[in-house]
Amino acid sequence: MTDTNEASYRQRRKPRSEFATRKEYLNHELESMAPRRWRPNLPGRDYRFELEDWVPAMAATIGKIVMVAAIVTAFAAPLGLSDDFIIENVRYEMLIAAVLFVVLVSGFFNPRSNLAGTHGPLIPLVPLIVASGGHPMALGLMIGILGFLLGIFKGGSLLAKLTSNGVAGGLLLYLGFIGITSQIGKLFTWAEGFDMAYLAFVVIIATILMYAYLEHLQMRWLAIPMGCLLAAVLSFALGAPFEFSTEPGIPNMNPFYWWGENTGWQLGLPELHHFVAVAPFALLAVAMWSPDFVGHRAFQQLNYPPNTERVIMDLDDTAITAAARQVTGSLLGGGNITSSWGTYIVPAAIARRPIPAGAILTGLLCVVAAIWGYPMDLAVWQPVLSVALLVGVYVPLLEAGMQMTQKGKTTQSAAIVIFSSALVNPVFGWSLTVLLDNMGLVGSKERTRELGHAGRWIIPGAVFLILCVVMAGVGMFPGLPAVWEGFREL
Repeated sequence: MTDTNEASYRQRRKPRSEFATRKEYLNHELESMAPRRWRPNLPGRDYRFELEDWVPAMAATIGKIVMVAAIVTAFAAPLGLSDDFIIENVRYEMLIAAVLFVVLVSGFFNPRSNLAGTHGPLIPLVPLIVASGGHPMALGLMIGILGFLLGIFKGGSLLAKLTSNGVAGGLLLYLGFIGITSQIGKLFTWAEGFDMAYLAFVVIIATILMYAYLEHLQMRWLAIPMGCLLAAVLSFALGAPFEFSTEPGIPNMNPFYWWGENTGWQLGLPELHHFVAVAPFALLAVAMWSPDFVGHRAFQQLNYPPNTERVIMDLDDTAITAAARQVTGSLLGGGNITSSWGTYIVPAAIARRPIPAGAILTGLLCVVAAIWGYPMDLAVWQPVLSVALLVGVYVPLLEAGMQMTQKGKTTQSAAIVIFSSALVNPVFGWSLTVLLDNMGLVGSKERTRELGHAGRWIIPGAVFLILCVVMAGVGMFPGLPAVWEGFREL
């Protein structure tokens, strides 16, 4: 963007006093912004901070602590590493993400790039990666290289173009439903652990009533802070156990410590055979980015007003940022696996806020949580964690999926993607349904005529075939043994 666009932003935006409602003002802010890609964007000149920016920042920080802890634990447990190692590496990863990427990239250099978060769908595969001889640095570098290629060659935006509303909506419905049932189950398991199962029921019922009332008031953006506060107060008042245990401190910032043979990961530097072992998993991880990115952008498009394309996340820029963050974190010694930051972008879309201001606040909260320590304990307390994810991510995903499948023949594609995702996983469901949808077997026939041969079956067919080969090779198809011999005994 040029200086003319800078002036036009200042000239176009109007103060809050000129609008009848807060919603109209926030919509106007989205319409007025003109973010600069890969050039400095400054608060006050290119965007403003609003109260609503704290909502995605809070949700993102809670989600970050939980997701990074989950993925580092998945690596550390098979390697026999201690809980102290896990806590220190999580703190280290949060500082890397906050300072180098959340603030500098999404908050300053490119507000069109969503924050680089954690790759949740890959967590169940981490023990398999370790068992196959994988090395965290080798996996991270491979994902980074493939992610750069995806972003540079515009693969993300191409696959998004080939994904219809029915496929994207069905994917959101599946992820939302699976997430809701998972968090409810975890909340009951937590409460049953100290013989107070009714506590989970009380918390969930109270959360439902609160969410419905906020919907009535058209203040759904308050669901995360209100929900977390409600869950914490109810749980504590009814006698749920809780204590602060993570003390203030700064993690070891020396990469040589983390990649030493007797310190940190205790693995040393990766060798060629480590890269060979992780190659199929790296390909699968980057393939999972596309449906993840498509769902996040679709959620923005559903919640933002018309004429706001300039503030919608750019899929290719997000892929490049995620790849750079993955390579940097892996080289420095972190255990995180990166993807688009869903616990940030979904609440930000609900609050009708663009990416940059909330990104800076997210970076601030991540640094505070990592150094202070105590907020990490509160964020991972099960009632706070589950309610934050339920009202901030999974219920909104369900709502967005329903909105996307209301028109035309989108329900056909949505049903197929849910069906096939339940059979294997969302990557299989997405790639298969994109192929069937674009070939005209399900969904809108009119849409398929506009795609050409490449868009109808060549590209979707190639993507589906490659993913099936990888998933069959490592044994991800239910009831079928791994095709590649090295993965059969894992």
